[in-house]
Amino acid sequence: MDNKLEPRFGFVNFAEIWNGRLAMMGILIGLTTELLTGQGILTQMGIG
Repeated sequence: MDNKLEPRFGFVNFAEIWNGRLAMMGILIGLTTELLTGQGILTQMGIG
């Protein structure tokens, strides 16, 4: 099956895989920033 014919948006496997990857990257970047600065994420944003 040709990948060009599969939909790229909505609740399809392609979109869900990328959503998971980007969420994991966001968590990793947030934790790394927290470790490097010594401040929580909310404090960095000015909320906490």
